[in-house]
Amino acid sequence: MMKIPPGNLASSECLFCKIVAGDIPANRVYEDEFCIGFPDINPQAPTHLLIVPKHHITSIAKAEAGHAALLGSLMSAAAEIARGEKLSKGYRIVVNTGDDGGQTVNHLHLHLLGGRHMNWPPG
Repeated sequence: MMKIPPGNLASSECLFCKIVAGDIPANRVYEDEFCIGFPDINPQAPTHLLIVPKHHITSIAKAEAGHAALLGSLMSAAAEIARGEKLSKGYRIVVNTGDDGGQTVNHLHLHLLGGRHMNWPPG
């Protein structure tokens, strides 16, 4: 069993915490004991899903060594969702961090983008 370091299990002001709690509806395409996956409301690719931990961590910059298993579970969930979405030609996983990194919701989350060719550089 994964042990998550102490911290906020949820923030009453956080949009993603409200989605996790079911206070705001979302079309959950994935859920396990650690995270949920749902479509982004402003998709940037034919497939654009968010993978959000149920435990509130503001950003990857605030993750600690004790979050390693949780972070790994997010990546594993992304791979499982990608298989379910038939993204066999490839996909991109993005983690925006902070204002300059483009993070708009202060709750760690992965963007899973696919269904088209991804250009490089992305920025």
